[in-house]
Amino acid sequence: MQLLFERGLAARYTSTSQRIRILSEHWVSREVYCPNCGRCRIERYPNNNPAADFFCDNCKEDYELKSQKTLIGTRIVDGAYKTMLEKIKESKNANFFLLNYNLQKLEVINLLIIPKHFFVPTLLEQRRPLALTARRAGWVGCNILLQGIPHSGRIYIVRNRVVEPKAEVLAKWQKTLFLREQKNTTAKGWLLDIMRCVEKLNTPTFSLDQVYSFEDELKAIYPGNRHVREKIRQQLQVLRDKGYLEFLGRGQYRISPKTN
Repeated sequence: MQLLFERGLAARYTSTSQRIRILSEHWVSREVYCPNCGRCRIERYPNNNPAADFFCDNCKEDYELKSQKTLIGTRIVDGAYKTMLEKIKESKNANFFLLNYNLQKLEVINLLIIPKHFFVPTLLEQRRPLALTARRAGWVGCNILLQGIPHSGRIYIVRNRVVEPKAEVLAKWQKTLFLREQKNTTAKGWLLDIMRCVEKLNTPTFSLDQVYSFEDELKAIYPGNRHVREKIRQQLQVLRDKGYLEFLGRGQYRISPKTN
Protein backbone atom coordinates (compact mmCIF):
# COMPACT_ATOMS: atom_id res chain seq x y z
CA MET A 1 0.00 0.00 0.00
CA GLN A 2 1.44 3.36 -1.09
CA LEU A 3 0.69 6.21 1.33
CA LEU A 4 1.31 9.24 -0.90
CA PHE A 5 -1.51 11.05 -2.65
CA GLU A 6 -1.23 11.53 -6.42
CA ARG A 7 -0.57 15.30 -6.45
CA GLY A 8 -1.25 16.00 -10.12
CA LEU A 9 -4.91 14.99 -9.92
CA ALA A 10 -5.89 18.17 -8.08
CA ALA A 11 -3.55 20.64 -9.78
CA ARG A 12 -6.38 22.69 -11.30
CA TYR A 13 -8.10 23.28 -7.93
CA THR A 14 -7.23 26.30 -5.79
CA SER A 15 -9.31 25.39 -2.74
CA THR A 16 -7.39 23.21 -0.26
CA SER A 17 -10.56 21.41 0.82
CA GLN A 18 -11.42 20.57 -2.80
CA ARG A 19 -7.89 19.34 -3.48
CA ILE A 20 -7.89 17.11 -0.43
CA ARG A 21 -11.32 15.70 -1.27
CA ILE A 22 -10.16 14.76 -4.77
CA LEU A 23 -6.82 13.35 -3.61
CA SER A 24 -8.11 11.41 -0.60
CA GLU A 25 -11.03 9.86 -2.49
CA HIS A 26 -8.75 8.80 -5.31
CA TRP A 27 -6.25 7.34 -2.83
CA VAL A 28 -8.94 5.28 -1.09
CA SER A 29 -10.29 3.92 -4.38
CA ARG A 30 -6.73 3.10 -5.51
CA GLU A 31 -5.26 1.61 -2.33
CA VAL A 32 -7.94 0.46 0.12
CA TYR A 33 -9.54 -2.98 0.16
CA CYS A 34 -12.92 -3.91 1.61
CA PRO A 35 -12.39 -4.75 5.31
CA ASN A 36 -15.55 -6.84 5.34
CA CYS A 37 -14.84 -9.34 2.56
CA GLY A 38 -11.24 -8.55 1.61
CA ARG A 39 -11.94 -7.56 -2.01
CA CYS A 40 -8.82 -5.82 -3.28
CA ARG A 41 -10.55 -2.54 -4.10
CA ILE A 42 -13.75 -0.63 -3.42
CA GLU A 43 -15.73 1.49 -5.86
CA ARG A 44 -16.66 5.18 -5.73
CA TYR A 45 -20.25 6.34 -5.82
CA PRO A 46 -21.01 9.34 -8.05
CA ASN A 47 -20.40 12.70 -6.35
CA ASN A 48 -22.97 13.88 -3.80
CA ASN A 49 -24.44 10.43 -3.29
CA PRO A 50 -26.53 10.67 -0.09
CA ALA A 51 -25.87 7.07 0.97
CA ALA A 52 -22.06 6.96 1.11
CA ASP A 53 -18.82 7.69 -0.77
CA PHE A 54 -17.72 4.12 -1.60
CA PHE A 55 -19.16 0.64 -1.87
CA CYS A 56 -17.89 -2.89 -2.27
CA ASP A 57 -19.20 -4.48 -5.45
CA ASN A 58 -18.75 -7.93 -3.88
CA CYS A 59 -20.38 -7.75 -0.42
CA LYS A 60 -22.34 -4.49 -0.92
CA GLU A 61 -20.94 -2.74 2.16
CA ASP A 62 -21.09 1.08 2.07
CA TYR A 63 -18.31 3.38 3.28
CA GLU A 64 -18.20 7.07 4.10
CA LEU A 65 -14.85 8.90 4.12
CA LYS A 66 -13.89 11.61 6.60
CA SER A 67 -10.47 13.22 6.02
CA GLN A 68 -8.63 15.71 8.22
CA LYS A 69 -5.09 17.00 8.68
CA THR A 70 -5.34 17.03 12.47
CA LEU A 71 -5.15 13.88 14.52
CA ILE A 72 -8.46 12.09 14.98
CA GLY A 73 -9.87 13.26 18.32
CA THR A 74 -12.99 12.62 20.37
CA ARG A 75 -15.57 13.75 17.81
CA ILE A 76 -16.01 14.14 14.09
CA VAL A 77 -18.41 16.40 12.22
CA ASP A 78 -21.13 14.69 10.20
CA GLY A 79 -24.24 15.68 8.26
CA ALA A 80 -27.86 16.32 9.19
CA TYR A 81 -28.73 15.17 12.70
CA LYS A 82 -32.19 13.75 11.94
CA THR A 83 -31.00 11.95 8.82
CA MET A 84 -28.10 10.26 10.62
CA LEU A 85 -30.30 9.38 13.58
CA GLU A 86 -32.83 7.61 11.35
CA LYS A 87 -30.07 5.77 9.48
CA ILE A 88 -28.66 4.41 12.74
CA LYS A 89 -32.07 3.37 14.03
CA GLU A 90 -32.75 1.50 10.80
CA SER A 91 -29.18 0.11 10.47
CA LYS A 92 -28.81 1.91 7.16
CA ASN A 93 -25.75 3.96 8.10
CA ALA A 94 -22.44 3.45 6.32
CA ASN A 95 -19.16 2.24 7.74
CA PHE A 96 -16.73 5.13 8.39
CA PHE A 97 -13.22 5.54 7.05
CA LEU A 98 -11.37 8.16 9.13
CA LEU A 99 -8.26 9.41 7.34
CA ASN A 100 -5.58 11.63 8.87
CA TYR A 101 -3.02 13.12 6.45
CA ASN A 102 0.06 15.33 6.30
CA LEU A 103 -0.83 18.41 4.24
CA GLN A 104 2.75 19.33 3.29
CA LYS A 105 3.77 15.86 2.16
CA LEU A 106 0.28 14.88 0.98
CA GLU A 107 0.77 11.60 2.76
CA VAL A 108 -1.56 9.35 4.75
CA ILE A 109 -0.63 9.10 8.43
CA ASN A 110 -3.57 7.15 9.80
CA LEU A 111 -6.56 5.37 8.33
CA LEU A 112 -9.02 3.60 10.56
CA ILE A 113 -12.39 2.06 9.96
CA ILE A 114 -15.35 2.23 12.34
CA PRO A 115 -17.81 -0.52 11.38
CA LYS A 116 -21.44 0.56 11.10
CA HIS A 117 -22.55 -1.83 13.85
CA PHE A 118 -20.77 0.26 16.48
CA PHE A 119 -23.08 3.24 15.95
CA VAL A 120 -25.97 3.90 18.33
CA PRO A 121 -28.08 7.09 18.77
CA THR A 122 -26.25 8.11 21.95
CA LEU A 123 -23.10 8.67 19.88
CA LEU A 124 -24.76 11.58 18.08
CA GLU A 125 -24.41 15.11 19.40
CA GLN A 126 -26.86 17.62 17.98
CA ARG A 127 -25.25 20.84 16.82
CA ARG A 128 -26.82 24.28 16.99
CA PRO A 129 -29.09 25.26 14.09
CA LEU A 130 -27.48 27.46 11.46
CA ALA A 131 -28.15 31.17 11.85
CA LEU A 132 -31.09 32.79 10.10
CA THR A 133 -28.62 34.64 7.87
CA ALA A 134 -27.05 31.38 6.64
CA ARG A 135 -27.90 29.93 3.23
CA ARG A 136 -29.38 26.86 4.95
CA ALA A 137 -30.93 28.75 7.86
CA GLY A 138 -32.11 26.48 10.65
CA TRP A 139 -30.28 23.38 9.37
CA VAL A 140 -29.11 21.12 12.22
CA GLY A 141 -25.99 19.02 11.87
CA CYS A 142 -24.41 16.53 14.24
CA ASN A 143 -21.12 15.40 15.71
CA ILE A 144 -20.21 11.76 16.22
CA LEU A 145 -18.76 11.19 19.70
CA LEU A 146 -15.90 8.78 19.16
CA GLN A 147 -15.19 8.35 22.88
CA GLY A 148 -18.32 6.18 23.07
CA ILE A 149 -16.87 3.60 20.67
CA PRO A 150 -14.83 0.73 22.16
CA HIS A 151 -11.29 0.22 20.90
CA SER A 152 -12.46 -2.94 19.14
CA GLY A 153 -14.60 -0.66 16.97
CA ARG A 154 -11.60 1.36 15.80
CA ILE A 155 -9.77 -0.85 13.35
CA TYR A 156 -6.58 0.64 11.96
CA ILE A 157 -5.58 -0.05 8.38
CA VAL A 158 -2.70 2.45 8.61
CA ARG A 159 -1.31 3.51 11.99
CA ASN A 160 1.40 6.18 12.23
CA ARG A 161 2.39 5.58 8.59
CA VAL A 162 2.66 1.81 9.15
CA VAL A 163 0.32 -0.42 7.16
CA GLU A 164 -1.38 -3.04 9.34
CA PRO A 165 -1.43 -6.66 8.05
CA LYS A 166 -4.55 -7.23 6.00
CA ALA A 167 -5.28 -10.57 7.67
CA GLU A 168 -5.36 -8.90 11.09
CA VAL A 169 -7.68 -6.14 9.87
CA LEU A 170 -10.11 -8.68 8.41
CA ALA A 171 -10.01 -10.80 11.60
CA LYS A 172 -10.75 -7.81 13.83
CA TRP A 173 -13.69 -6.87 11.61
CA GLN A 174 -15.16 -10.37 11.75
CA LYS A 175 -14.92 -10.65 15.54
CA THR A 176 -17.53 -7.97 16.21
CA LEU A 177 -20.02 -8.74 13.45
CA PHE A 178 -22.26 -10.32 16.08
CA LEU A 179 -23.31 -6.77 16.98
CA ARG A 180 -25.30 -6.63 13.74
CA GLU A 181 -27.61 -9.30 15.10
CA GLN A 182 -28.80 -6.83 17.74
CA LYS A 183 -31.40 -4.64 16.05
CA ASN A 184 -32.57 -2.90 19.23
CA THR A 185 -30.31 0.14 19.65
CA THR A 186 -30.72 0.27 23.45
CA ALA A 187 -29.71 -3.38 23.80
CA LYS A 188 -26.75 -2.78 21.50
CA GLY A 189 -25.82 0.27 23.56
CA TRP A 190 -25.60 -1.92 26.65
CA LEU A 191 -23.23 -4.31 24.91
CA LEU A 192 -21.02 -1.45 23.72
CA ASP A 193 -20.96 0.14 27.18
CA ILE A 194 -19.93 -3.13 28.84
CA MET A 195 -17.23 -3.58 26.20
CA ARG A 196 -15.93 -0.09 27.03
CA CYS A 197 -16.01 -0.81 30.77
CA VAL A 198 -14.02 -3.99 30.26
CA GLU A 199 -11.47 -2.07 28.19
CA LYS A 200 -11.13 0.57 30.90
CA LEU A 201 -9.91 -2.13 33.30
CA ASN A 202 -6.86 -2.38 31.03
CA THR A 203 -6.21 -6.02 31.81
CA PRO A 204 -6.94 -9.15 29.73
CA THR A 205 -8.28 -11.04 32.79
CA PHE A 206 -10.82 -9.48 35.13
CA SER A 207 -13.51 -10.32 37.67
CA LEU A 208 -17.23 -9.70 37.78
CA ASP A 209 -16.69 -7.49 40.83
CA GLN A 210 -14.37 -5.28 38.81
CA VAL A 211 -17.07 -4.71 36.22
CA TYR A 212 -19.53 -3.98 39.05
CA SER A 213 -17.32 -0.99 39.88
CA PHE A 214 -18.87 0.76 36.85
CA GLU A 215 -22.37 0.42 38.32
CA ASP A 216 -22.79 4.13 39.10
CA GLU A 217 -21.50 5.13 35.67
CA LEU A 218 -23.99 2.80 34.00
CA LYS A 219 -26.83 4.02 36.21
CA ALA A 220 -26.14 7.55 34.98
CA ILE A 221 -26.37 6.34 31.36
CA TYR A 222 -29.50 4.26 31.99
CA PRO A 223 -31.35 6.07 34.82
CA GLY A 224 -34.53 4.07 34.25
CA ASN A 225 -32.85 0.72 34.88
CA ARG A 226 -33.01 -0.47 38.51
CA HIS A 227 -31.24 -3.77 37.88
CA VAL A 228 -27.85 -2.67 36.62
CA ARG A 229 -25.88 -5.53 38.16
CA GLU A 230 -28.21 -8.07 36.61
CA LYS A 231 -27.80 -6.29 33.29
CA ILE A 232 -24.02 -6.39 33.63
CA ARG A 233 -24.10 -10.16 34.15
CA GLN A 234 -26.44 -10.58 31.20
CA GLN A 235 -24.21 -8.61 28.83
CA LEU A 236 -21.08 -10.45 29.95
CA GLN A 237 -22.87 -13.70 29.17
CA VAL A 238 -23.80 -12.45 25.69
CA LEU A 239 -20.21 -11.39 25.03
CA ARG A 240 -19.05 -14.80 26.25
CA ASP A 241 -21.53 -16.64 24.00
CA LYS A 242 -20.36 -14.59 21.01
CA GLY A 243 -16.72 -15.42 21.64
CA TYR A 244 -15.69 -11.90 22.61
CA LEU A 245 -15.00 -13.01 26.20
CA GLU A 246 -14.03 -16.29 27.81
CA PHE A 247 -15.48 -17.37 31.17
CA LEU A 248 -12.77 -18.84 33.41
CA GLY A 249 -15.01 -19.80 36.33
CA ARG A 250 -15.61 -18.32 39.79
CA GLY A 251 -16.56 -14.91 38.44
CA GLN A 252 -13.42 -14.55 36.34
CA TYR A 253 -13.38 -13.56 32.67
CA ARG A 254 -10.81 -13.02 29.98
CA ILE A 255 -10.91 -11.04 26.76
CA SER A 256 -10.58 -13.63 24.05
CA PRO A 257 -7.05 -13.49 22.59
CA LYS A 258 -8.64 -13.66 19.17
CA THR A 259 -10.36 -10.29 19.69
CA ASN A 260 -7.26 -8.31 20.75
